[in-house]
Amino acid sequence: MKWKTIYYYLMMLSLVVVFGCSAEDNGRDDDTSTEADTDSDGDTDSDGDTDSDGDTDSDGDTDSDGDTDSDGDSDGDTDDGTTCPHECVATGQCRELGGNRVAELTCADASTPVCCQVDGDADSDTDSDGDTDSDGDTDSDTDSDGDGDTGNPLVDAIPFYVGNITTGGASIDVNGMDYSKYWDQITPENAGKWGSVQSSATSGRNWNQLDQIYAYTEDHNILYKHHCFVWGSQQPSNSGSIQEADVKSWMKEFCTKYPNTRMIDVVNEPPPHTTPAYANNIGGGTNGSWQWIINAFKWADEACPNAVLILNDYNNIEWTNDNQHFIDIVKTMQAAGAPIDAIGAQAHDLDHASVTTDTMKKLITKLHEDTGLPVYVTEYDISTTNDQQQLTKYQEQVSFFMDNKDWIRGLTIWGWIVGRTWSMAPDSGLVNNTSPRPAMTWLMEQVGKTFP
Repeated sequence: MKWKTIYYYLMMLSLVVVFGCSAEDNGRDDDTSTEADTDSDGDTDSDGDTDSDGDTDSDGDTDSDGDTDSDGDSDGDTDDGTTCPHECVATGQCRELGGNRVAELTCADASTPVCCQVDGDADSDTDSDGDTDSDGDTDSDTDSDGDGDTGNPLVDAIPFYVGNITTGGASIDVNGMDYSKYWDQITPENAGKWGSVQSSATSGRNWNQLDQIYAYTEDHNILYKHHCFVWGSQQPSNSGSIQEADVKSWMKEFCTKYPNTRMIDVVNEPPPHTTPAYANNIGGGTNGSWQWIINAFKWADEACPNAVLILNDYNNIEWTNDNQHFIDIVKTMQAAGAPIDAIGAQAHDLDHASVTTDTMKKLITKLHEDTGLPVYVTEYDISTTNDQQQLTKYQEQVSFFMDNKDWIRGLTIWGWIVGRTWSMAPDSGLVNNTSPRPAMTWLMEQVGKTFP
């Protein structure tokens, strides 16, 4: 049947010549790329083909899997970009199979709604023209254009952001200032913690404050990051009686109510910092297998398959011992197949007299390199009454975060109003009533905004 393949290929090649490559290209090629990149900058990948806004695959390659792609590769079936070209699996199962969800596609069978790419192609990259590489070829080249491809389509779909938190309860706009003019993302300071939603292990859940916060993000088109699912503090009273079914119910109800949640601190401040009273009820393994953390991530993935799942902690970019202990937990999770997407570095101690910016750079880089995961700076603050000292720290540290957007994917500042920030960092605010401190003015300039 080889002659049919040759004939078909020549026919398709003639169409390309006649119509000037006008047909949509689904990007099936034999280049080696592990990225899940959005090529919208007209960059040239190192394999020689040019992925740009017009997306021209110049390699004219033929896939060996036998399927027919819309760009002229020869095979037997046609992937038209509207149906799942691979395997439809149950929610949460895709990552267990070592694959990636193809977010742009849906499965026809409603009982198994996740389109999962599990046959060796680690990228599911979407070029700016709308085509999606989701075939079975193996792409393993390194995208050298610096556009921030992490290899995780959920992470790559979220642009680098500078965000902040609510100011007490559900307050967002403060002192007549429009939050959305300055910040690209919201984290609820306390309203999202399990104990804030459910006062006791046997009571109902009160979603009023979260409803308001989530609605604000939807109305103003800014990112919602949830903080947090499982923590050793601020949990329902009598939390020692909480069981697996309770944790799953809490996660499931949250994700059903707030489906556009983009990021979640699934477990916050793992040991030795805090341990939930119910850890042994959901798998145990503290200081060993970390099974309760692994289970929490698997259940979060089942409940919220489209959110970036984060392990969040403090001191992991300030102190060497904490940094290595955190990395050890992450590696244990990864070996067990836990669906962890990213690392959260709170960064509260970066104004400590014993912590230098060079130390921070070394340790945050080690987090990324040792685990292969992107990092979010999740609770940043510099607490000092000295405006110049605060500005200097911002210039040293935030500049580093922004210079490494390919793997430091976002920055959340923990409070912006002087006198209304958390008690452990009372002088970390950036706006005094309605007057910006120098660090605020500088920061807004870096992100292309002005204050007020």
